[in-house]
Amino acid sequence: MKIAMLLSGGVDSSVALRLLKEEGGHEITAFYLKIWLEDELAFLGECPWEEDMQYVRAVCEELDIPLQVVPLQKEYMDRVVSYVLAELKQGRTPSPDILCNERIKFGAFFDAIDETYDKVATGHYAQVQENEEGIFELLRAPDPVKDQTYFLSSLSQAQLSRALFPIGSLMKSRVRELAEEYDLPNKVRKDSQGICFLGKISYPDFVRFHLGEKQGDIIEIETDEKKGEHKGVWFHTIGQRSGLGLSGGPWYVVKKDLATNIVYISHKNGLEDQLRDEVTVNTVHWTSGKFPKNTNLKVKLRHGPQLVEARIMDLGESRVFIKLAEKDKGIAPGQSCIFYDDLICLGRGVIEK
Repeated sequence: MKIAMLLSGGVDSSVALRLLKEEGGHEITAFYLKIWLEDELAFLGECPWEEDMQYVRAVCEELDIPLQVVPLQKEYMDRVVSYVLAELKQGRTPSPDILCNERIKFGAFFDAIDETYDKVATGHYAQVQENEEGIFELLRAPDPVKDQTYFLSSLSQAQLSRALFPIGSLMKSRVRELAEEYDLPNKVRKDSQGICFLGKISYPDFVRFHLGEKQGDIIEIETDEKKGEHKGVWFHTIGQRSGLGLSGGPWYVVKKDLATNIVYISHKNGLEDQLRDEVTVNTVHWTSGKFPKNTNLKVKLRHGPQLVEARIMDLGESRVFIKLAEKDKGIAPGQSCIFYDDLICLGRGVIEK
């Protein structure tokens, strides 16, 4: 099998590459994606790409795997970052890592490489299987904390058919053990955190650079009392607790008004009235291409191990109504809602209200 292996310089993709090498019989080429802002916004923080490349080269040299660097700076700007900024300007909370996978790693990269590659492999914690009907299904990883189907939920059948996740069936602890057993050059390197295209640049700094600051009031929604000031609604998201700089908390962001530039908050003691158990999502994508037969599902309203039972109803025009089994304090317009039927990730929608 001819495989294009995406390497990041981290432990996960390096172990994935080593596992593929051990299987034997594969023609493997490693690729490192060069993204746009690592050069242009380097002054905002420490950009890790040079360090990444050192580890990527060391791993490839040790395994005698050819390496290519693919520059996708323009594609990142056009397909991911421009969307993120447009959503933030509208006061919504986008999910850039989902777009990163759909439009870059399994999109622009697919377009950039030779069509003769049978599979594109990554270090994601997820699994793919083809069912009896010939449909490729995206399955949750056994490690509930590391499971990354949330970020892969927008992949199409064509993309899933070529996706390969060599560590998807493993627990993170086992991957770390394998890195030690293989004595990989990056075996003790810490996992990267944050959004895919930022590296070590902080998200608030990135937002501030592009959108600036716009001072406004922080208002307690129940009393209409001013509790403080913010520097722009785009720095805050529904359900947020930290970063408000207010005493007497805990306080939670429960609403944002773009027109008046007000961030509304509620104290924990009064939060019950702000909880919601109904969600409408739009631009729904089903990985199978079809609305599911089972409408009693589970959903993720944000990345993490928590799954919430829900009933869904098709509203037509790629919109779905969701009735949650329990109320939630962090339903943020623009954020993604991911649908699951047991282990199968069925797809996603963008929270409308």
